[in-house]
Amino acid sequence: MVKNSSAPLISIVVPVFNAEKYLAETIATVINQTYQNWELILVNDDSKDNSKEIAKPFLKDRRIKWVDLPKNSGNGATPRNKGVALAKGRYIAFLDADDLWANCKLEKQLEFMQQNDCPFSFTSYEFTDKKGRPNGKKAIVPSKLTYKQALKNTTIFTSTVMLDLDKLTKNDIKMPNVPSEDTATWWQILKKIPAGYGMPEIYSYYRRSEDTLSSNKLEAIRRIWNLYRKVEKINPLKSSYYFCFYAINAVRRRV
Repeated sequence: MVKNSSAPLISIVVPVFNAEKYLAETIATVINQTYQNWELILVNDDSKDNSKEIAKPFLKDRRIKWVDLPKNSGNGATPRNKGVALAKGRYIAFLDADDLWANCKLEKQLEFMQQNDCPFSFTSYEFTDKKGRPNGKKAIVPSKLTYKQALKNTTIFTSTVMLDLDKLTKNDIKMPNVPSEDTATWWQILKKIPAGYGMPEIYSYYRRSEDTLSSNKLEAIRRIWNLYRKVEKINPLKSSYYFCFYAINAVRRRV
């Protein structure tokens, strides 16, 4: 395991809302990383289940921090923004409370970012069932995405992202309070830098269940269209153009 104390600190931000089913497994996926110079910030969005009790034994590790929000935010932006505000690391990584990483994820991704001197990276990923078992459906990301390319391809998955705060500011990566806030954030960042860089290797595992918001295809369509028109202020004709590519790429990822 990489334990060099001079290695850069990676801050991992995890929003927690009623995550008792999977939280222990997700925390373990961080603890078991080959790269060990990290801090894990668990931001509790007013969970009503046993998430806090499940996390308590892990808090003996001083690298793991539990933060309570005063009330439920109703979105993913607020807990992630709170975690980023508290982060002490040079690098920020996001992880959802039901997703998993390969043990070498942080090590390999950090190495990639340092070698390529890039501010924004993301990895390929594989879908899993509710028990976290990979099902063979993989999303292989492009090696490079510009802002305009990202409008056509929303392949960047939150739990794969790593950002370098020596090249970006916390304000640059502040998530807006809109539906699909993560996609809006990646576009926001890509307007400030030439491109983000993807890794073809599978280092993240997306636990997809039919009752998640992102599995509701009609809702996903509505949210993306809203981003084009109301957030990015793109006219209807161009929005339709980008949406056609978005739809094709979304179907490819899910078959």
